[in-house]
Amino acid sequence: MMKASAVWVDHARFVGIAASGHAVVTDGASTDKTANSPMELVLIGLCGCTATDVANILQKKREPFTSLEVRAEGEQAAEPPKVYTSIRLVYKVRGNVAKKSMEDAVNLSKDKYCSVSAMLEKTAKITFEIEYE
Repeated sequence: MMKASAVWVDHARFVGIAASGHAVVTDGASTDKTANSPMELVLIGLCGCTATDVANILQKKREPFTSLEVRAEGEQAAEPPKVYTSIRLVYKVRGNVAKKSMEDAVNLSKDKYCSVSAMLEKTAKITFEIEYE
């Protein structure tokens, strides 16, 4: 079981702490933000989740990638709750990686392994593209 809490600091700022002992500051203010908003952290979590999957799959396939970056752009509903309605992921990979291996890794992450993606797909259409360098 995972556990987390958020402790109010001031204004709309909180310190989130997970059972692992790691902390992160969030700021829900609409202006003068001092930290990521909770919804920004959701996109960061998605990027981290799928990037971890893809890196692990490429390593298991012995694909010689030298870097991997995942970027996300999310569109939110106009009215509360402002859930993500569409998310575009861009995977940027460097190294001599076979295109089929990279495509397979991204699809496996999206369809099987990434828990964050599975949750977000309940409200958002998630699309992706892959950039090779």
